[in-house]
Amino acid sequence: MKATRWARHVALTFACAWVIPGCLPAQAVDERTAQCWSCHGDNGESPNPETPSLGAQKSAYVLIQLYLFREKMRRFELMNNAVKGFSDDDLRTFADMISRLPPPPPTADTVDPARMERGRALVRQYRCNVCHSPDMAGRDAVPRIAGQREDFLVKTMREYKANIRAGYDASMGDVLQPIPDADILDLAYFTARQP
Repeated sequence: MKATRWARHVALTFACAWVIPGCLPAQAVDERTAQCWSCHGDNGESPNPETPSLGAQKSAYVLIQLYLFREKMRRFELMNNAVKGFSDDDLRTFADMISRLPPPPPTADTVDPARMERGRALVRQYRCNVCHSPDMAGRDAVPRIAGQREDFLVKTMREYKANIRAGYDASMGDVLQPIPDADILDLAYFTARQP
């Protein structure tokens, strides 16, 4: 999307969400999703730093996250406003739609084989593969992290470790407490490069 078109889209989105309360829920789903793509990228593949890719996320996981944003149990003003006024059916519709998007491709760069092997070993050591599945594709209410933006993965793990990221349970904070930052970086490096 060209910069001027994107800027106009974001400005209209903000105007709709904040100036005209309730206008987003009245719009058709496809119109309302345009707002999602301005940050999370076309087809849910994020081009924006520290913004997650949404493609192929598990519907149950997305539903929980949207609910947390709607109820302001997870605070991020842009997302809180984006789902303001959504009904439970709206949340389910969005979660199902996102789950049908194609998965984001793994990070495409020259791969460091030693770092990949270290990341693979850390996934087993810290048992990331138990909840997120051996292929990091997630399951049920556990998110897909394969192919996710590396910077987002680092940010998220650091936030869980620092106990500043809200979740629907405390397991990620508990899991990340003993993990040193160097391992967080290698876990993110490996996971971002998984198909």
